[in-house]
Amino acid sequence: MVSDDGKNSNERQMTNHPSTKRQGMRLEQIAKVTVALVMSVALAACGYQLMGGLSAPQGVQSIAIPVLKNQTSESGIAMVFSNDLIYEFTRSNVLHVVDKNRADAVLSGTIVSMAVETVSYTAGYTSAERRVTICLNLTLKCRDGRVLWSDAALFDHESYKVSKDVRVTETNKRAAIGVIAERLAEEIHNRILQDF
Repeated sequence: MVSDDGKNSNERQMTNHPSTKRQGMRLEQIAKVTVALVMSVALAACGYQLMGGLSAPQGVQSIAIPVLKNQTSESGIAMVFSNDLIYEFTRSNVLHVVDKNRADAVLSGTIVSMAVETVSYTAGYTSAERRVTICLNLTLKCRDGRVLWSDAALFDHESYKVSKDVRVTETNKRAAIGVIAERLAEEIHNRILQDF
């Protein structure tokens, strides 16, 4: 029997059959995967990298990041900065983070200075907001002592609120230092790997 749309009842049953719909969906998924694979191969053939062009120095596959030296009076910040650097390099996986004895290169350095200044005042002329500025001096050396990368004046700053409660102010300052550590770690990671 032929309906108004010109299809007979057998044709309509075939197109509405669950197995026909599943096959169509399966073919669509296969097509999407195929397109993704072709694009990945094409991008790799053109020299593109999905990490945004980050690459390791020639001959360097692993990096050690010992705890930074701390020349400031702020205790504990050397571990904060060192851990954030380790996190950035581990996350990207361009270089394997290993101990110093097995590393092709070592990223070492010093937290040179930390300055705190008031950036805004209350009506009573007390600090309402302060800014902490931290400066690092870092060097990446390979095993033979050759310097691959260095920067003696890496710095960043972050503001934080001042409270009547000294403990809250200190917590806010530590949080600001954490933000600086994260930002600088990302910047250092990207600069080291984009220079090669």
